[in-house]
Parts: sequence; C-alpha cells; structure tokens
Amino acid sequence: MERILDVNDLHVSFDTFAGEVKAVRGVNFHLNKGETLAIVGESGSGKSVTSKAVMRLIPDPPGRIKQGEIKFGDRDLSKLSEKEMQKIRGSEISMIFQDPMTSLNPTMTVGKQIMEGLIKHQNMNKSEAKERAIELLKLVGIPDAEGRVTQYPHQFSGGMRQRVVIAIALACNPRVLIADEPTTALDVTIQAQILELLKDLQEKMGTSIIFITHDLGVVANIADRVAVMYAGKIVETGTVDEIFYNPQHPYTWGLLGSMPSLEATEEDLIAIPGSPPDLLDPPKGDAFAPRNPYAMKIDTEMEPPLFKVSDTHYAATWLLHEKAPKVEPPAAIKKRLRGMAPDEPIIATKDGERNV
Repeated sequence: MERILDVNDLHVSFDTFAGEVKAVRGVNFHLNKGETLAIVGESGSGKSVTSKAVMRLIPDPPGRIKQGEIKFGDRDLSKLSEKEMQKIRGSEISMIFQDPMTSLNPTMTVGKQIMEGLIKHQNMNKSEAKERAIELLKLVGIPDAEGRVTQYPHQFSGGMRQRVVIAIALACNPRVLIADEPTTALDVTIQAQILELLKDLQEKMGTSIIFITHDLGVVANIADRVAVMYAGKIVETGTVDEIFYNPQHPYTWGLLGSMPSLEATEEDLIAIPGSPPDLLDPPKGDAFAPRNPYAMKIDTEMEPPLFKVSDTHYAATWLLHEKAPKVEPPAAIKKRLRGMAPDEPIIATKDGERNV
C-alpha cells in the first residue's frame, strides 16, 4: 500500500517558566493513501500537538520541533520554510479544528472564506471560486447553498458551521485531511452525521485522513488503523479490529473499559486510576507504570520497545516480553470485548437496562 505520510522520531517541546515540557517524545507513524488513521488518548497525551506539528502550526516560540522528520512525498516538512509550508497548507494538507466558531471569521461570509483558498491555491477568479464554493456547500450537505453562501457564521447552527469548515478544508482537494476532534463540540446526533459525511467524502475524493480523538466509540465508526498515545508516545498501534478485539497494552484496556457498550452495565465501566505524568520531568521507564496494576520492576527502570503482535499490530509493554508473566485483560474487560459491537451507541441506566 502506498504511503503518503511518514513521521519518524518526532519530538516536540514547549519552553515554559517552569522548564521544558516534552509534549511529544519520539513518535513514529505512517499514513497510507486513502485510509483513515485514528490517533487516540487522554487529554494531554500529545495527539493535537502531533497533528499541529505535521501542519507546522507549533508556535515558535514557545514550541519547537526538536528532532525527527515528517516525510510528505519526497519533502521533509520539518525542514521547510514558512513560505514553503504556506503553499502546502490548505492545498495538499488541510485541517479541521475542534470548534468551528473559532475556526471561522465572524466578519466574513462563509462563501468568501471558502473562496480564499480557491483563489490563492487554485488560481480561480472570483466568479469561478464562488461557483465552486456553492458546489462545496452542496457537497457537505448544506441546503439552499446558493442562498447561504452569502451568510455569516453566526447564521448557521453548530453542525452546519462544522460542515462549512469541512468545505473549506476540502476546497483544494487535499491529499491529507487532519481532523482534530471535529465532533467534540457537537451533540451525539450531529456528531454521527459529521462522521458519516467524512466517510462519504473520503470515498468520493480518496483523501487520506488523520482523525484525532479521545473517544474510542468514534474511532470504531471511522478508522482503518488506530494509534494509541500516552504521555507523548504511541504505546499501541494496529488495525481497528486488532485494537478493539485483541488489545495488548494495559492503557488500551483501560480506554476500552471506560467506553459504554451494549453488553456493559454501569458497574462494568472501568476508570483508569491516577493521572498522566508531568512531562516537565517524564518518568524513567514506562510512563504508564504508576497507573498500571500489572507493572513490574522493569517498568520503572526501562522503557519498553514496541513488541510485534502481528504484521500490523505492535504494543509497547513489557508484558509482551517472552519472560514476562502471562497477564490477560481483567474479566470485566474480557466480557466487554466478547460482546462489544463498536458502532452501537449506548447509554447505561442505573437499573441496568440499556437504551440505544
């Protein structure tokens, strides 16, 4: 399968009054043509910083890419000048941010905001750009596109604003689309519509997507492969089926255990104890060790490598070492894994009944 993006040994730090925050610490991943890679993890795990580093949107100062390469075709994006990156942003790699209201300019019509990229990157005149803007609004499912192209962001609902942001991101037919928690600010019904829209647009346009989220339920609906991040590192990576049905890292077990499913009662939901480490002073060894009930002495002394589970599945945990004791997921999580259908939305009620 053709690789469109390769990130190798990426390190990103931020200088603060308290010291250097090592937000991303040696991240490696790749993106294949036409696929969706989901990067998941708790807040502060480094997901958004990684995606912004790919777009070269880390503010310098205080942030900086310390080392690593971001290969896009035959170019290393980490070495390009700002002027060279401006030619790539929006035209070859686009990004959708969390909150559409802060992504859109409240003083400009949505049509003009879509037209900007078309005029800059596609060399269209205003008439051509307006016609294309209307086509894009129709493509993302906004009714009466001809009338709404002249309206302002405040005249749209939250879900419709996010559709406008998607139209802007797709305006120049980018090869890579980075979606940074694009449904977080939306209610569940609208969230499902936006996810369905992204899947539909990907099939039509062949765009490769990096989907950033903390919600594994979202991942099951949209991803081909999953990378699980913790404390600035990728701790497990595999196909969506491998991560959901054969997870190997205790952190992944915890994320899955905290996700509602049809088979789970309220008592089955599991919280991960403790909190992520302070990346001003990252811990020695496995950063997850203080929160890991299966941690061994080696976890506090040496950082685990990525052990191979299959050709597509790797996990960074000493539990996979040949000399480690055999440990399986907790019984509650095994029960969840057996009965879990990842794409079924659930609410668990106190009396044990489940409402879809």
